[in-house]
Amino acid sequence: MIRFLVVVAIVIFSSNTPLRAEGALPWPLVIGHRGASGLMPEHTLEAYTLAIEQGAHFIEPDLVSTRDGVLIARHENELSDTTDVADKFPERKTTRFIDGREMTGWFVEDFTIQEIRTLRATQRLAFRDQSKNGKFGIPTFDEVLALIQRESVVRGRKIGVYPETKHPTYHQSIGLALEEPMLEALGRARLTRRSDWVFIQSFEVDNLRALNEMTDVRIVQLLGFGVEAPFDQEVRGTRLTYEKMITNVGLSEIATYADGIGPWKVLILPRDREGNPFPATDLISRAHKLGLLVHAYTYRDEARYLIKPYKNDPMAEYQRFFSLGLDGVFTDFPYTAVRALP
Repeated sequence: MIRFLVVVAIVIFSSNTPLRAEGALPWPLVIGHRGASGLMPEHTLEAYTLAIEQGAHFIEPDLVSTRDGVLIARHENELSDTTDVADKFPERKTTRFIDGREMTGWFVEDFTIQEIRTLRATQRLAFRDQSKNGKFGIPTFDEVLALIQRESVVRGRKIGVYPETKHPTYHQSIGLALEEPMLEALGRARLTRRSDWVFIQSFEVDNLRALNEMTDVRIVQLLGFGVEAPFDQEVRGTRLTYEKMITNVGLSEIATYADGIGPWKVLILPRDREGNPFPATDLISRAHKLGLLVHAYTYRDEARYLIKPYKNDPMAEYQRFFSLGLDGVFTDFPYTAVRALP
């Protein structure tokens, strides 16, 4: 069901023109990146709940699959950076080739959901608060959706979900494809329409094209940097890179199967190695002209992640991006982003 744009009026989009999708979405969106992951261990129900409490419009669960086909929320399928798996299952350490790279660790696909439920989450980054380590479990996608529904009722406002399929080509290769189980879970939660507050995202291309035929919910193409290629395109030898995908031709192709793009924020406001900003690019305005929303990643409060002029003022960085017409931000600190909304 390729989404053709039906022109019902002539609208001239400038870089500062907010582009609203169907479904009465707020503008700009604040998306809790892995929950409020700057303050809580990421991808836990507690991190998602805190993001909602802080005013996030959407929460973002990354999805991987257990050995028995249950989708859980983890940023990647290797578990040791964000759980106590090494202590509980030392004998499960192994080596896998993930997206063409050799990795050694503990992998979700080697565990059943019952085994995953014995794990406890830890904070990934050593410079963040470690006091919550070991206190929270690892949620399934169904549990995340149930949380959203409960919190929507309690708070009297809609809360959206923004799932990402992680390593979809790899999961397909081991017989644990993510797409159908994800859509089945959304179906159980009655989130199947374009007007529902759902965006599905991926750094790969072919699975998004397939999903465009399988569902009516919105789709977002994530964009990395430069000559890096989506892994599925690397496997197929198409020579498609993210650099090519942000050209006018590349964006026009994305618009045939997606409703938006999710670029690294440096693609909008480049910087040098010292963090000094260059002039803003025209990526937002070019995407808007094609009817594409732009949700950029990842915004964090810590000075080490901020563009140099905003080292001690993350709100100023948000406000700069919002002034360029950005439609949404993925943030580890939703409260700060909400305070910066125009």
